[in-house]
Amino acid sequence: MKDLFERIINDKGPLGKWAEQAEGYYVFPKLEGPISNRMGFNGKKVITWSINDYLGLANHPEVIKADAAAAAEHGMAYPMGARMMSGHTQFHEQLEQECAKFVHKEAAYLVNFGYQGMVSAIDALVTKHDVIVYDMDTHACIIDGVRLHAGKRFVYKHNDVESLEKNLKRATKMATENGGGILVISEGVFGMRGEQGKLKEIVALKEKYNFRFLVDDAHGFGTLGEGGRGAGVEQGVQDGIDVYFATFAKSMAGIGAFFAADKDIIQYLKYNMRSQMFAKSLPMVMVKGALKRLDMLRTMPELKEKLWENVNALQSGLKENGFDIGNTNTCVTPVFLEGDIPEAMAMVNDLRENHGIFCSIVVYPVIPKGMILLRMIPTAAHTLDDVKATIIAFSEIRDKLKQGVYKKIAEAMLG
Repeated sequence: MKDLFERIINDKGPLGKWAEQAEGYYVFPKLEGPISNRMGFNGKKVITWSINDYLGLANHPEVIKADAAAAAEHGMAYPMGARMMSGHTQFHEQLEQECAKFVHKEAAYLVNFGYQGMVSAIDALVTKHDVIVYDMDTHACIIDGVRLHAGKRFVYKHNDVESLEKNLKRATKMATENGGGILVISEGVFGMRGEQGKLKEIVALKEKYNFRFLVDDAHGFGTLGEGGRGAGVEQGVQDGIDVYFATFAKSMAGIGAFFAADKDIIQYLKYNMRSQMFAKSLPMVMVKGALKRLDMLRTMPELKEKLWENVNALQSGLKENGFDIGNTNTCVTPVFLEGDIPEAMAMVNDLRENHGIFCSIVVYPVIPKGMILLRMIPTAAHTLDDVKATIIAFSEIRDKLKQGVYKKIAEAMLG
């Protein structure tokens, strides 16, 4: 019999094997100073394209004032305990009611963290008799939730309606045999590639197949649709989404998330989502802070307008300069390049140290081998000067990548 830790010590995993070279710089980097378009990194100011602060609310004076007032009144502990036992307040109820109304649903339920909440919601919504059909590019929280499912699951090709329908036929046969139902899962916005999920086409399939539809709209909430009401509103199919999910961690620059659906479904989740039944209630600072942020989404359309001014400038500028940004039709801006992991590390080092640009680097196993994805998140806090400087820097590093400069640097670094 082997020691359990033998494997862990000898095999750090596809990302972990780079820990010695990458930690503290490429992964687990330390951005310093107020959250903004320009922050401190490694002793210098850099333009930051890695912060999910879409509407620039993180350091908005009104937000800071609301957060500080809530902290002064309640501290960070209140309310204590799980909501079912002792952690429920009128403000939690108010936030749920306002979130539900905002996204055009009957009711909503707060969860402490989006990742944790999605895993737990999937577990609660299905039994071993039910079948899950989900997009292959869905977020890790969905993948992990699906892995907990004791029944059958089918994955369809990314945003491929023909593949979805093929799997719905298989799921229908199996669910009928098992006496169960079907749950289809997609994202409103796919966070790596920036594409909207084909929600309209999926909802249309409800006329042919009997299934329920769960949408993770973490990146769509606040950025898409009338007033920032999300991808479902953007595509005109919010009524066809049976369970709508959004997080406060992106457009709202906070902590927490919510599910919105018909009252019966929300009541069921309240009494069956184990991650919430046995977890401490969302602190009052976060709840009152979220109420303030939601009010700003409703009353300050200029925030979303500025965001999209920057998005359009960045994406059009990149395309005009010959960059491959895929099929994004949202704020998420991917830049696809060719190269291996060591080349990517050398390139990003150049980008940060010599050009003052900080963006997320994504490599295998998140994307296929031989590809490098520079993932950019424009926000309302960015300026057109930030966009111009970034496009110039990207053009220079692309030339070096093609010329093999980074390969030589990587080879020297790795000996």
